[in-house]
Amino acid sequence: MKLPHLTRKLILEAPDRVPDGAGGFTQVWVTLGEHWAEVSAGTGREGAGEFLTLSAVPYRIVVRAAPVGADARPRPEQRFRDGTRLFVINAVTEHDPRGHYLVCFAREEATA
Repeated sequence: MKLPHLTRKLILEAPDRVPDGAGGFTQVWVTLGEHWAEVSAGTGREGAGEFLTLSAVPYRIVVRAAPVGADARPRPEQRFRDGTRLFVINAVTEHDPRGHYLVCFAREEATA
């Protein structure tokens, strides 16, 4: 198994709910840390929404592992940020038998 090339710095973010002052909540994204990653794109697809076109591209993002339960360990429903690009994490698993790296299966969504 070849070692991944961790050449892109991504910001790991998690959703958080904060009171909106009117009895409800607003979702904000909290930065959990930085990860150097290998990012590989899959095959994209396009779908039609009610008022817009939604395109989705799957990505395979490899990062160094962190212990289970640690804030630095990516989890589904979190996201990676690369500038203005956002990669929503769908699933996470070990990349190698020793667990030195993790594979995050993610999607980048953009509206047009």
